[in-house]
Amino acid sequence: MSQFGSAVEYALHCILYLARMEGTEEGVARSTRDIAEFQNLSTDYVAKLFTRMEKAGLVTATEGVRGGFRLAREAEDISVLDVVDAVEGPKPLFQCRDIRANCVLFDGKRPSWSSNGVCGIHAVMLQADAAMRDSLAQNNLAQLTHHVIDVVPLAHQKATHNWFEERGAARGQSHRAQNER
Repeated sequence: MSQFGSAVEYALHCILYLARMEGTEEGVARSTRDIAEFQNLSTDYVAKLFTRMEKAGLVTATEGVRGGFRLAREAEDISVLDVVDAVEGPKPLFQCRDIRANCVLFDGKRPSWSSNGVCGIHAVMLQADAAMRDSLAQNNLAQLTHHVIDVVPLAHQKATHNWFEERGAARGQSHRAQNER
């Protein structure tokens, strides 16, 4: 079983579409409908992810026909941990069940020495949790964006950009046509 659900992966992919537009002149907001459709996801599901990220201060919503979401901060200032915590909450890697109290030899009367201090297993897990959170905190959206740019072929990057631009333009034209009626 994985520590984090698929929501974290989807949220990171979704917010990267915003990070890739940061700093560009056409840094328009991206609609949840477009982001969902681009990834073959439910619009409602993507909207829920963005609602969580908005509550965490990672993205901001804009209204209107060309509305959608933008990054609330610079990509360098949004860590992977920020996204994880926004989507999943700051849940621990390990939940200690204090198994050491269940020894049959205690016959229901747990001696004090058996529960003094942090369990050795729990201590190891706390250390691992801290290391994982530290690693996630040290990586940010700007780094992930650069990785995408380095790995994804330029033709696909341009096709992605064009797809989103065409969708935004189509929404604008549809809105203008409705207003002219």
